Amino acid sequence: MGIFDSLFTSADAMGPQEFVICIGFALLVGFIISAVYIFKNHHSDSLALTIALLPAIVSVVIMVVSGDIGAGIAVAGAFSLVRFRSAPGSAKEIVIIFLAMACGLLIGMGFVTYSLIFALVICLVIIACSTLNFGKVGSSGTEKYIKVTVPEDLDYTSEIDSVIEEYTDSMELVEVKSTNMGSMFRLSYKVKLKDDSKQRELIDRIRVRNGNLEVAVLRQEIENRGL
Repeated sequence: MGIFDSLFTSADAMGPQEFVICIGFALLVGFIISAVYIFKNHHSDSLALTIALLPAIVSVVIMVVSGDIGAGIAVAGAFSLVRFRSAPGSAKEIVIIFLAMACGLLIGMGFVTYSLIFALVICLVIIACSTLNFGKVGSSGTEKYIKVTVPEDLDYTSEIDSVIEEYTDSMELVEVKSTNMGSMFRLSYKVKLKDDSKQRELIDRIRVRNGNLEVAVLRQEIENRGL
């Protein structure tokens, strides 16, 4: 049974020609998904390449296990989640990873057309949501993480919190960690800034209070990767 005789059914057998065609389709789908992920998203080059190649890798795994979905999902799932072994990914990254996996599974089972249609539909939905700022309607300010290093003897609840409150709509102290052999504390705040343009002013105000020690303002996505 040739692959083009069963575009909407699973192929029972696959020769060298069908194998190459499946890999080609998988790479095409992978690069489409990767391009959509790059569109309007902060990204790393390594993750963009990983997404582009993942459907081809997953489809080969499925073909190697001769269509055994249980074994294929277990192996391919383990491969795709290696990236998040030590640091969690953002929700968008996890969705894109599983989209690439699903397309690879479809291609590996012989559903080439379904895979392409599925990828295009989901990618169009992602582009539409990004263009329309879906999920951001009605939200004010920009969510950030602020990391502040303070001396051990500084009362940060009054000295630092009061400054941050002036520049934010909401503020939450999510972590207090000792550093430098216990002589300093590193504070991590999750905040929603009133005005992004006043970040430097906020940092300068904090440096006056913490003795000019380290202050960092991070995007939420960076913080979620453990930086």
